[in-house]
Amino acid sequence: MAKKTARKPSGTKGLTYADSGVNIEAGDKFVGSIGSLLRRTHGARVIDNPGGFAGLLRLDYNEQLFKHNYTDPVLVACADGVGTKVHLAIEMGKHDTVGIDLVAMNVNDLIVQGAEPLMFLDYIAVHSVDQEVLHSIVKGISDGCKLSRCALIGGETAEMNDLYKPGEYDLAGFSVGVVELKRATNPLRVEPGDVVLGLESSGVHSNGYSLVRKALKHAKLDLMKSYAELETDRTLGEVLLEPTRIYVDSIVRLLRAYKVKKIVSGMAHITGGGMEGNLNRSLHDGVDAVIDEKSWEVPAVFGFLQSRGGIDEDEMRRVFNMGIGYTLIVRPTFADAVMRRLEKTGEKVHRIGKITGGKGRVKIRNRAK
Repeated sequence: MAKKTARKPSGTKGLTYADSGVNIEAGDKFVGSIGSLLRRTHGARVIDNPGGFAGLLRLDYNEQLFKHNYTDPVLVACADGVGTKVHLAIEMGKHDTVGIDLVAMNVNDLIVQGAEPLMFLDYIAVHSVDQEVLHSIVKGISDGCKLSRCALIGGETAEMNDLYKPGEYDLAGFSVGVVELKRATNPLRVEPGDVVLGLESSGVHSNGYSLVRKALKHAKLDLMKSYAELETDRTLGEVLLEPTRIYVDSIVRLLRAYKVKKIVSGMAHITGGGMEGNLNRSLHDGVDAVIDEKSWEVPAVFGFLQSRGGIDEDEMRRVFNMGIGYTLIVRPTFADAVMRRLEKTGEKVHRIGKITGGKGRVKIRNRAK
């Protein structure tokens, strides 16, 4: 993982990089300490490149044992961050889960296209190098890559004390995957009669934390305290730092199980914008998705934030996932079979709606008043 800093030469009397607050020795020490966290995510595709300026990865294996060839491969790439959720991690002094969030926000977008994640890179901007904090962050990124079966092949740590206050940092991630062109999702395949399935989220995930933090301040809530309305013994901070669920394993295994039949006609990662602002992206102009909001139970954390923060019902649904983190649109005759497969891989699945003729909109029924 690259670290761009400069060392003050022995005996130098002029102005140096070190005088500006950049500690190259600390950066070098950090880079040297995380090699095992990268290697634990590497598989047969990764080509060893010690000291290289970029990571190397085979699109197809050379070894016959691992042969996995594509006829018409398309690379799929995306970039995302964790947003202001990092402020809560900093305030809580808990940095080992935001790295999982970082991976999740990228790979969950990538699999919507029907792609298999291949590799991941990170960018960490800090005020100054803190070995323990950075190691916790990268450990989380490594854990996320293991969960999503993609290789962490590099990244960048930038020390910028004139942009960030002491203890502050920010994260960005970049993921690349591959999909066989004929297997890529296409909104034009969605038909009236298709069923919409929803996979439960693990909580707030990584969207809307500016509003979350505003609600915390408005209601003078204590991150270190447990609240009965949350229906858990965990503190509010622990609930809010619950990492974004990674759906890669379940979705990739499902798509591989149907190599000929295209039973999944569309998918959506439910992030900022909520159900209406994301599921519509998997529709064409001739269909609507009609969602029954009573088909799943909204997690307690959302009701807690709404009541304590005085947030309008419509605003909640514009900002948060409200308990459904990922959706699939499937052919009706395969809906039950798909649900069973997903449940076997650990997902909690709900039949949340259906596709009708329409104009590319998402319509919510039985919306709470």
